[in-house]
Amino acid sequence: MARASFDTHSSSSESAAEPDVDAGAEQTRRSVLLGALATTACLGCSTKARAGEDPPGSDERPQKGDLLVFSEGDQEGKLITAADLKAGGPPVHAWPKDPTTSVVRSASRLNEILIIKLDPADLDEKTRARAVDGIIAYSAICSHAGCPVTAWVKSDVGDKEVFKCMCHNSEFDPRAGAQVVFGPAPRRLAALPLALADGSLSVAGNFIGKVGGAQPG
Repeated sequence: MARASFDTHSSSSESAAEPDVDAGAEQTRRSVLLGALATTACLGCSTKARAGEDPPGSDERPQKGDLLVFSEGDQEGKLITAADLKAGGPPVHAWPKDPTTSVVRSASRLNEILIIKLDPADLDEKTRARAVDGIIAYSAICSHAGCPVTAWVKSDVGDKEVFKCMCHNSEFDPRAGAQVVFGPAPRRLAALPLALADGSLSVAGNFIGKVGGAQPG
């Protein structure tokens, strides 16, 4: 009886253990499958991330020979010609574009440029030297806190229109090398020499002066 009782218990234990073994195997199979699916998903994400990366050269500063394209509006990405600029402003916002690779250098906000056409007679000597037919270009990033310079308004301290950063009200006179005429900005906007290439505006040299703000916004 004791033997029978033991046998019965052993048989019962073996029967109970079999589902546990099956459950463990099933759990292992599920873990392997989920791991494979997760790996596949990650590979897909990685491929997608790589595909969405900015192309080489898109974060480099403007290079001599780069063309200039609209950075906003209905004409975004199109080449800027002298005819696109209205005499006396307002300025146009632009990105430099590599003419060889067609890469637009828009991966860095520090590459955005302000282009404006003014009367050459109103420009000081140094500004006129880097302009073309009264067209001049500057960094669109304020030298104070690095905010974008977005306004073309009458100065708070004179009767001429100036570039204005609306973050802290710094004003810059493009006729005189974008020197500071009002507000907390510690220095003028960086200037960008221009040239004309087949009717389109192009970069004639590196930025003159430091690009970007003196302190965080």
